[in-house]
Amino acid sequence: MQDLPTLSGQRVFVVEDETLVAMMIEGMLEELGATVVGNESRIDDALNFVAARHGEIDVAMLDLNLGTRHSYDVAEAIASHGIPIVFSTGYSDSAIDAAWRNCPVLNKPFQLADLQGALSRALDKRAA
Repeated sequence: MQDLPTLSGQRVFVVEDETLVAMMIEGMLEELGATVVGNESRIDDALNFVAARHGEIDVAMLDLNLGTRHSYDVAEAIASHGIPIVFSTGYSDSAIDAAWRNCPVLNKPFQLADLQGALSRALDKRAA
């Protein structure tokens, strides 16, 4: 593995509707030492997961577009528990609503170092 700061012990909740992308993200997170505590592809399932298991999440990674909807409802539920969020998108950063632009954004496709940096920035904001 490259010389990247570890995310060892960090519990990550992933919301991604493309199965292959979700699998890639899980592999990258494991390489960085993080644990994927949940992986949902639908907004309703993600909301149910957050309601039941928010105490197990240190940081969340949300695909901006899930089918024909944005993931903002999930982001609101996660943020209400003080959990930091990283958005991922195939669109430009300007596609994110202004209310969420303080969250790190990963532009797809991204590399391992990009993922590590975005998650570290989100976790640093939580600690501040």
